[in-house]
Amino acid sequence: MFLENTVNHTEQFGWIEVICGSMFSGKTEELIRRLKRAQFAKQKVEIFKPAVDTRYDEEKVVSHDANEIRSTPVPASANIRILADDVDVVGIDEAQFFDDEIVRVCNDLANRGVRVIVAGLDMDFKGNPFGPMPALMATAEYVTKVHAVCTRTGNLAHYSYRKAASEDLVLLGETQEYEPLSRAAYYKANLKEEVAKIDVVEEEEIKNGK
Repeated sequence: MFLENTVNHTEQFGWIEVICGSMFSGKTEELIRRLKRAQFAKQKVEIFKPAVDTRYDEEKVVSHDANEIRSTPVPASANIRILADDVDVVGIDEAQFFDDEIVRVCNDLANRGVRVIVAGLDMDFKGNPFGPMPALMATAEYVTKVHAVCTRTGNLAHYSYRKAASEDLVLLGETQEYEPLSRAAYYKANLKEEVAKIDVVEEEEIKNGK
């Protein structure tokens, strides 16, 4: 379990915490837990999320199990630097959807003495590092990787397998569009897709007399 650091007021520097993992792994739940602990301690907290994320609520950060906390939607990471004034803690959800400037913003805030807590997907549906998340993880003092449970094997899952046909990198969705898979299940699911594509091509070639 992650235990919050104590602020060294003589040093006057903050730090960055990254919570990452697949969909349905509890990233937002852990983010909300840490932020609410800070609020309970009477620390000044500001929470931000990308404006494109309107799945549950246009303004609140909401986890899959309906736990929620008030937030400010912003169209770009530069807005966070402007709005996060005179605060002790900054929370950022769905960081993978922000532009690359989010890395500099988080470091600037930490250098100003702010505790920055960031949550986001570490990999996209293709299994590639997602947006600015690798750079955030590299510069953070603390990285917590959380896992879902694979829907096919029951093992730990860290891949977000997309069931929908869309190839768009950003596709907001829930269990209808995604499911968490283990490495083995993810590999088999992708292999099955590739085989299905080959079968379709061969069938079309037969119809065309090739």
